[in-house]
Amino acid sequence: MSTSPSRPAAAPGGKGVDIDLYEVRRKIYPRAVSGWFSNWRWALVWLTQIVFYGLPWLSWNDRPAVLFDLEARRFYLFGVILYPQDFIYLTGLLVISALALFLFTAIAGRLWCGYACPQTVYTEIFLWIERVIEGDRIKRMKLDKAPRSARKFGLKAAKHAAWIAVALWTGITFVGYFTPIRTLLGLIASLGTGPWETFWIFFYGFATYGNAGFMREQVCKYMCPYARFQSAMFDKDTMIVTYDRARGEPRGSRSRKADPKALGLGSCIDCGLCVEVCPTGIDIRDGLQYECISCTACIDVCDQVMDKMGYPRGLIRYDTENGLANNWTRAQLFRRVLRPRILVYTGILAAITVALFAHLALRVPLKVDVIRDRGTLAREVEDGLIENVYRLQFINSAESPRRYRILAEGIDSIFVASEPEIEVAAAGNRLVPVRVRVQPGKGAPGSNAIRFRIEDADDPSVSVTEKSTFYVPR
Repeated sequence: MSTSPSRPAAAPGGKGVDIDLYEVRRKIYPRAVSGWFSNWRWALVWLTQIVFYGLPWLSWNDRPAVLFDLEARRFYLFGVILYPQDFIYLTGLLVISALALFLFTAIAGRLWCGYACPQTVYTEIFLWIERVIEGDRIKRMKLDKAPRSARKFGLKAAKHAAWIAVALWTGITFVGYFTPIRTLLGLIASLGTGPWETFWIFFYGFATYGNAGFMREQVCKYMCPYARFQSAMFDKDTMIVTYDRARGEPRGSRSRKADPKALGLGSCIDCGLCVEVCPTGIDIRDGLQYECISCTACIDVCDQVMDKMGYPRGLIRYDTENGLANNWTRAQLFRRVLRPRILVYTGILAAITVALFAHLALRVPLKVDVIRDRGTLAREVEDGLIENVYRLQFINSAESPRRYRILAEGIDSIFVASEPEIEVAAAGNRLVPVRVRVQPGKGAPGSNAIRFRIEDADDPSVSVTEKSTFYVPR
């Protein structure tokens, strides 16, 4: 445990006192909990990790289904091949992700944090490993306080070995999205990984090990910006994890057979379990706090306590400020979901999503860049013809080789003097010099606007038109 810095301050009588500048961190030992929300949380853990660890192993047309090949500047997403020129799709995905986050937050608070955030997911995994090896909350606390011994060293070593194994495999999987995973494992076995691959394996593994094993709630409380601006997306109809103060207070312990009304007590028996299961160590009974990540562990454990006491569930539950103030039913709460703010978010999100994926589905699997050959602006060749030379960069986004026909338009008698058809390999690119000529006397002296029309020789529906200029000597 770290010690907090302090500064001396004057006190009556001339003596100095120490004033803490910030709170000393206390280690949190979350208690294991089961229940409806816990099952959903673990379902999301399994789902996200199956996707993350499994995608690099999937194959598609004899290549990885998902691969970000930075060296070749190609990005493979199942049947879609993207190039740096397709950066607009990444921008669209980021906008969709941001709007989805705003929408989910406005509806039900920090759902992302509590169920799908990598920090939450890996903390759950690392805590599970810790519980399996060291035991639940009380056993872990006793072990940490116990003096050094061979048993303590063995348990701690086993736990950290398991953490490091998970963290390294996570780093390897991350790099497997950029270097084919099977190739990467072969390089690791032969100690042949490059400097960047080695760096990212250990960096990502170290980040996972440190964040999920040690920092845990500190990341959510102090490093994550979402905790700071989440309140801007909340309103009085946002469903959040709440404690029903009117029903629970005054709190106090009692036997199961006791009548709380006769004792002048509320439903809360002040057992403190809601604090013990909280991964950030807060007391939900103090009201909404920015440290709350909406993991709902307190709901599950409180419902279990209510069941044992014979009280109705829901002392801690998902509710809204308006719901608590007006004692609304579930049906009334859900009707407020479709309020104007949510409809606007949903409409914008749906429009952008449909537009992005429609554009992606309808895009032409061919890109062409036209570059003027600056070394030779224009020249006169045989029969007095005027010739300009261009370089055309062809990018074939299809996973089969394609033949393209090159046509020039815009000036009378203009034609392509070089090879009119070229072939580009599957998912390949090719730089081709193209000679374009016109009859003497055609075109105005100086620059003339022309167009290159490139057609797929086997599929006329695939065509691209690019603008350029043809220079006629004065």
